Amino acid sequence: MEKATPRGAIDRLMQLSLLISSDLGRYEKESGLTAPRIHLLWQLGLGGPTTQQRLAAAMEVTPRNVTGLVDGLVASGHVTREPHPSDRRATLVTPTAAGLAVIKDNQDSYDDLARQLFGDLSARRLADFTAVLDVTIARFTALMEEVES
Repeated sequence: MEKATPRGAIDRLMQLSLLISSDLGRYEKESGLTAPRIHLLWQLGLGGPTTQQRLAAAMEVTPRNVTGLVDGLVASGHVTREPHPSDRRATLVTPTAAGLAVIKDNQDSYDDLARQLFGDLSARRLADFTAVLDVTIARFTALMEEVES
């Protein structure tokens, strides 16, 4: 077994990133949905019907961006805009039966992939792996914030 190095670690992260990107691209072709639309449906799956403003915050995009995504998902029959029950100025983005089917498929596929990748790891190894990922994500986030400022 070769000695672990920072370069070797990032090489593996890049390989994993490419695999994930390739899998997402495959799913985009199969479903006919773009990654941002899939992400919006995922958010609806996490929290249920919500306003476009809250979707924008959850997705970390502009409200205008969400408007375009919702327009596309309304046109494809995946969501509807419904009156907000307590705020007459707002509307709720609500998944349709087709949207709920995509959400369920995504959640089931996600859980299945998690089991396939990590289901046979001991609790200790999984905790260690998760801790390393947490540190890596925090460091990368800090580096990205430095570049943006």
